[in-house]
Amino acid sequence: MAYDLLVKNGLIVDGSGMPAFRGDVGVKDGKIAEIGKLSGPADKVVDADGRAVAPGFIDNHCHYDAQVTWDPLCTFSPEHGATTVIFGNCSLSLAPVRRGTEERLAEFLSYVEAIPMSVLKTVDFDWETIPQYMDHLDKRLGINVGNLIGHTAVRHYVMGDDCQKPGATDDQIKAMQDVVRQGMEAGALGLSVSREKGHFDPQGVPIPALWADESEIFALADVLRDLGTGTIQAGGGQYVELKDGMMRRLAEASGRMVVYNSLSQTMRRPDEWKIHMARVEETAALGIRAYPMCSPNRVTQDFTMKNSQVFRGLPTWHPILLMADAEKLRLYADPEIRAKLHDEAVVNKPDSAVGISKTWWDYIWVNEPVLDKNKWMQFKSIGQIAEKEGKRVIDAFLDLVVEEKLETRFLQAENNIDDEALRKILTHPNAVIGLGDGGAHVQFHGGYGYLTKLLGEWVREKQAMTLEQAVRRLTFDSASTFGLYDRGLLRPGMAADITMFDPATVKCGQETVVHDFPAGGWRIKEAAEGIFATVVNGQVLYEEGKHTGALPGKVLRNSYYEQNRRSNA
Repeated sequence: MAYDLLVKNGLIVDGSGMPAFRGDVGVKDGKIAEIGKLSGPADKVVDADGRAVAPGFIDNHCHYDAQVTWDPLCTFSPEHGATTVIFGNCSLSLAPVRRGTEERLAEFLSYVEAIPMSVLKTVDFDWETIPQYMDHLDKRLGINVGNLIGHTAVRHYVMGDDCQKPGATDDQIKAMQDVVRQGMEAGALGLSVSREKGHFDPQGVPIPALWADESEIFALADVLRDLGTGTIQAGGGQYVELKDGMMRRLAEASGRMVVYNSLSQTMRRPDEWKIHMARVEETAALGIRAYPMCSPNRVTQDFTMKNSQVFRGLPTWHPILLMADAEKLRLYADPEIRAKLHDEAVVNKPDSAVGISKTWWDYIWVNEPVLDKNKWMQFKSIGQIAEKEGKRVIDAFLDLVVEEKLETRFLQAENNIDDEALRKILTHPNAVIGLGDGGAHVQFHGGYGYLTKLLGEWVREKQAMTLEQAVRRLTFDSASTFGLYDRGLLRPGMAADITMFDPATVKCGQETVVHDFPAGGWRIKEAAEGIFATVVNGQVLYEEGKHTGALPGKVLRNSYYEQNRRSNA
């Protein structure tokens, strides 16, 4: 056979979890044609030179909804081996949207996912409906994308300014169902909802999805049940799952796969992951598909008090976070304000704060002080600095913030910092590895580097799982979770999405700051090491870290859409 692309001399890790083997992969018409010892002619030959040849990684929890409109590669996910990204998570998407309300819809995405509004205001909304948005994207893509329908966007579209109030009427719920049905019939991969109590708009009001009662969410899930397709994703699902089993009940009622955030270890509730894991095992034993996501990311945040979201939810602190820098400085220096912050954030050790543990001063470090006289504080925790200076925690923290005019860089790490706990979480068979959050929190961390982090840290260094197991977790498991029936395995007839990497060197590298967003925006980049090439739909997208110029990606659509498309052809 004559091939369009022939990958020679690879270590084939096919995504099934079966042992790797030496061989070649032949590609024809965007699909895998043959695997074995191949010798036919090819338009392009890539010598893998003993590197691993795997299905393309699926970056399964992203927020590239806006970025994809100006960046068809969804950087930097493909540099870490991703050939598919899935966005529209946690109820947040950019369709549907009524004319004149685009900026308000963007605000929900902006504040929850920490994407500057100055950047989002550059998006040219030339769509209204979900099908129109998907068709808009399908014209120019480097990487494959899958869309989820965001409950917040749907509620905003149907209810307008009343979307942040409880009690949708029967007619409004019916209208929301119609919107979801239209999107699913156009090929959306599923529905995303949210129970994440820390998701606010820029005014400090919970986003629209959080105002919906349980019956509204179940009514939207009924659409997926009726069509027999799609996955339901839930932000903050762990809270309601541990409270009253909502994720389990939602999966059972709809018959659809439910994936939710998240199974993780956190210093905010150190032993909760064990209780959660036991619940997951009970659910799986009942044959109900409600699975938490997990991540090898430590969920560190690099932030300044100019852009911090760490203290969201505290009644005194939250409004200050939304103010202009000059007002922040004035209030942080005010003794009366400090007294209130001390009472709320230190003395009362609140459950209401979204982003801190009860002893947050032990888990926030000075990462980069501005002034030479403060260099001794670098890599010391706020608690250590307070003890050294003989100050209250709040004074040690805010004295530095005010002195350095909000420019001090801090590092927070409270989640997934217990290696033994994380080892058990990542190897749990009923947890879906992902949660990279690519496209979100752009000035705090990268996230998408979890793909190479899993292979470098947890396979090669810690040997928590085999190479074959890790590749399956990054490919076939995610493809199965989100209904990507023709991806995730290297098999003849499957789509030719391929990632080539060196198991001996692959890892997530250092973070750097890059200024490549619209309107002069900047973001943090996580470098990828050891990724040799990524192939999307049979075309080489990246080779040795460089974009080839190809744009072979497409919008991936659900099985209902594909079946009806074929039957109508």
